[in-house]
Amino acid sequence: MLRYIQYWILIFLIMGFFSFCGEPQDQSKESRSRLESDKADVFRLDAESASHFAKLALKCVKKEYPNKLDHVMNDESEVKNPASLHPAFYGCFDWHSSVHGHWMLVRLLKMYPDLPESEEIRSALDNNLSASNMEAEVAYLHQPSRKSFERTYGWAWLLKLAEELHGWKDEQGKQWSKNLQPLAEAIIQRYLDFLPKQTYPIRRGVHPNTAFGIAFALDYARAVGSKELEDLLIERSHTYFAGDSDCPADWEPDGDDFFSRCLMEAELMRRVLNTTEFKEWFHRFLPSLVEGEPKSLLEPAEISDRNDPKIVHLDGLNLSRAWCMNGIARALPEDDPTRTVLTESAVRHANATLPHIASGSYEGEHWLASFAVYMLSMID
Repeated sequence: MLRYIQYWILIFLIMGFFSFCGEPQDQSKESRSRLESDKADVFRLDAESASHFAKLALKCVKKEYPNKLDHVMNDESEVKNPASLHPAFYGCFDWHSSVHGHWMLVRLLKMYPDLPESEEIRSALDNNLSASNMEAEVAYLHQPSRKSFERTYGWAWLLKLAEELHGWKDEQGKQWSKNLQPLAEAIIQRYLDFLPKQTYPIRRGVHPNTAFGIAFALDYARAVGSKELEDLLIERSHTYFAGDSDCPADWEPDGDDFFSRCLMEAELMRRVLNTTEFKEWFHRFLPSLVEGEPKSLLEPAEISDRNDPKIVHLDGLNLSRAWCMNGIARALPEDDPTRTVLTESAVRHANATLPHIASGSYEGEHWLASFAVYMLSMID
């Protein structure tokens, strides 16, 4: 059942790509049957869809304006344009979106090295992830009044980019990884300094969400063997979340969420707990889910205006809910009926947003493709 549901996610992605290619076309019964029978290639991104996503990222990683800076000015000398402040990550409207746009380009290049856009991708990465640009990014972090810069959303995506580059055998990839390492180390130190001081987790479904910030950092720590970071993240996860129960999922979503506060917490805890522990914890945390409740969590968010930069966050919520649901389902025992509830809901969420990734509105286009690629590339 899980693989069947995952199969339909990619079908919906293919159906949605008419927004890149012109007017939508009716999908005949014959074409649907052909897609259903072609089960060898339906559980991952294909080269055509990867190419479409790459175009979106390439469109924005070099686009300086419009730009929303997270910038504390210490004096008049720091009144500068985005590219001067952040020579690596000045594009895509804001720093964190630029970072995960670069992650997406690396991810797609690794998956499909022969993409038509591969040369342009390599050029963009080579220009932006240079050693001198990384030195400037590190220097920016070390200036006064920057302790909370991009905490913890941008931190988490930077480590996800570093994780993606780590161990890649590509010669340019090795160099980009080496160049990025000083910035990754600066971010790691920020986690080590900050989390012991953070008495209470931040549960909101936006950038400071603690569960998300820990989850991606934990992936990185395990990938590179950073035991000190891993131990801290596991201890903080237990301290913040292990005793939680009855998450108020019927309060979701808030009007500008791009994370589910309940599902993102569970997506973290499935990394921290073993299968037996996680099943017990999860059914205490969302006890009514097995009965298909609450509907507010299991049905996709409605997006009334994709030109509004906050309302379009709900497209991101649909995608991140889908990746959380699939991850949680895989972590539960195979005979757990909640798996079906989650995977069927994941399809509905993916289908609600995938056709709108290339909406023509920069408010969503500058970041949603990264969420879509993460969701789809995480499907087994």
